[in-house]
Amino acid sequence: MWCNDSEILAGMKILIVDDIPENISALAIALESEGFDIKTAAGGEQALQIVNNNSPDLILLDIKMNGIDGYETCLALKKSDATKDIPVIFLTVSREPEAVVRGFTCGGVDYIAKPFRQEEVCARVRTHLYLRALMKEKERLIGELQEALAKVKTLSGLLPICSSCKKIRDDRGYWNQIETYIRQRSEADFTHGICPTCAKKLYPGLLKDK
Repeated sequence: MWCNDSEILAGMKILIVDDIPENISALAIALESEGFDIKTAAGGEQALQIVNNNSPDLILLDIKMNGIDGYETCLALKKSDATKDIPVIFLTVSREPEAVVRGFTCGGVDYIAKPFRQEEVCARVRTHLYLRALMKEKERLIGELQEALAKVKTLSGLLPICSSCKKIRDDRGYWNQIETYIRQRSEADFTHGICPTCAKKLYPGLLKDK
């Protein structure tokens, strides 16, 4: 059970991708003070290599870089099943609607305008990391539920049962002892005993009528 945001986000990994060292340094200092695990890359190619070896929980991705730009890098991330769910926040000096829309079209979840404001950067990062953590928790719970459902066997519908020997007919037409049939289709197991009525019939000399 999570107690607070700090507990949820503690140690989560962020990859900063920018070809300007000063930008990387400023972002790293701000985010490390929040307790995040920071990795950096000087370009799109290096970022893709890092992500393949050590998947981060979130990527801060500059749009204009030497080599492949931020848009191309994001598209490459979204094409891979292993990295498509990593949230990408674009870093941009442009506030033009076209640039922002293109970032979202490529798969970005948000954008931060340069020059940075530390409070804004930290707030946006915390928001998307929190959503990422909730999604992972949801996936974990769904996995546990599916695993539990796979183990559960239930009986339903009408069961053809012999009125004399009490055997049950299965779907293939074979007659089975009732305990065999139930054991194969549920988590139940059996212990055996003798009820008083049967005991009187089988061992009349051992029991007296009251």
